[in-house]
Amino acid sequence: MGERLGPAEHRAAWERLTGEHLDVLVVGAGVTGAGAALDAATRGLSVGLVEARDIASGTSSRSSKLFHGGVRYLEKLDFSLVREALRERELMLTRLAPHLVKPVPFLYPLKGFAWERPYVGAGLALYDNLGGANVLPRSKHLSKRGARSICPGLRPDALVGAIQYWDAQADDARHTLTVARTAARYGAIVRTSTEVVDLLRDGGRVVGAEIRDVESGMTGTVRADSVIVCTGVWTDDVEGLSGSRGQFNVRASKGIHLVVPKDRIASESGIILRTEKSVLFVIPWGQHWLIGTTDTDWNLDRAHPAASRADIDYLLGQVNQVLAQPLTHDDIVGVFAGLRPLLSGESEESSQLSREHAVARPMPGLVTIAGGKYTTYRVMAKDAIDAAAPDLTRPPGESVTEHVPLVGADGYAALWNQADQLGEKYGIPVWRVRHLLDRYGSMIDEVLAPGLDERSLLESVPGADTYIGAEIRYGATHEGALHLDDLLARRTRISIETEHRGTDSAAAAAGRGPRKRGRGALRAPRRRSGRRRGCRTGRR
Repeated sequence: MGERLGPAEHRAAWERLTGEHLDVLVVGAGVTGAGAALDAATRGLSVGLVEARDIASGTSSRSSKLFHGGVRYLEKLDFSLVREALRERELMLTRLAPHLVKPVPFLYPLKGFAWERPYVGAGLALYDNLGGANVLPRSKHLSKRGARSICPGLRPDALVGAIQYWDAQADDARHTLTVARTAARYGAIVRTSTEVVDLLRDGGRVVGAEIRDVESGMTGTVRADSVIVCTGVWTDDVEGLSGSRGQFNVRASKGIHLVVPKDRIASESGIILRTEKSVLFVIPWGQHWLIGTTDTDWNLDRAHPAASRADIDYLLGQVNQVLAQPLTHDDIVGVFAGLRPLLSGESEESSQLSREHAVARPMPGLVTIAGGKYTTYRVMAKDAIDAAAPDLTRPPGESVTEHVPLVGADGYAALWNQADQLGEKYGIPVWRVRHLLDRYGSMIDEVLAPGLDERSLLESVPGADTYIGAEIRYGATHEGALHLDDLLARRTRISIETEHRGTDSAAAAAGRGPRKRGRGALRAPRRRSGRRRGCRTGRR
């Protein structure tokens, strides 16, 4: 149960952070920070992971939710990035997170240019092969009739044929949470609502950090051989606490996604479209489609990026060029926006900035990492810990995370085959069992067990019948949720999957948390300035 992140563990974590000398303190619990904590813990290091808001509360819960190599980077001849990402995709599908990461097909409509089929076909054939051994189906060429049999929602005049290829997807917030819980299983101290307010310096090196509990206001000191900053678009701000000059600049590029009901687009496959700026995805997402994304600079509040009317109109305009039944604003159930941390380059266009990551050690005891793709988080995490090695009093072991399944992965395949028995045990339909297995894997019994004594926990959440009360309870007792928006926006995705944005589910969700002194433990989020994630507090 070392992976449990409940109220008791939250209280104990403060005492451990302020009472122990750590090898590594990681700031920021997005996917890279959670990955760095896991890498460090499994290399035999003592590690703390602190986040001023919630796990994955930044861009790591607002991505396109794909584990992919990045087809568009082939055209930029960035083969090394694509190869690296495809290898990570394969690891997730087969060994590390098969319960969370799933295959997803995409259709690339061809418009009839003489060069298009051989050009795109060659690119996707290369995409099939760059990652080495591949468990996904290979790309295949389709006639117009074949393409429209898969996707009848396409306008007849929008294509002359198509090529179908396969990638993978995951619920990014749940995946990041699972990485953090796996780090906790191997000894990492994980604590949210814990803000870094200053970095401690001694003799020209960083030796720890001052932290503040965002809920209570209490402060403390964490001593560590190395502080690793994994704060995405807040990197420059956090690095500035050391008084040193950063070695690279991070720009925030905003990407938005629209959420529309599944029945608005008649298709058995996702769709990828070339636009004048980049590419656009129509991604299957349960009973919905995700349509995105955009690439625009964002210079306002980084804690709360927002979609503009122009952003929404742009996406609708692009996708409606190929749909037989155009989408309107009334079809949109939800919208979410995230900020990609891009390394500034010569181009002023954010869509042209590098998606490679960079690691810097601006002064002894301080490491910063920025840029990169969600898919390559594990490689980024390894590089960050490698960079911290000169500052550690004991050398880290070799990175082993490519051999460490995330919690819930072990036993998942066997339980999938036992879905009927699990349904009978808990009195729930098999489809719901499988939905839960794809969210919790082999931890499913831990989630559902309280429902044997309290049957109402096995009923749907009001206003969100995709989820059951046991998931809300589990989010508070085992997954570190402190606020209602932690439950509605990240432990579940009710806030983006329902037109009411979670308001119809909030009262019931508040009543599902653990109780103390007769009052629900869950509460509305405290308002914060949001100036820095990991300090006062995102990746595609």
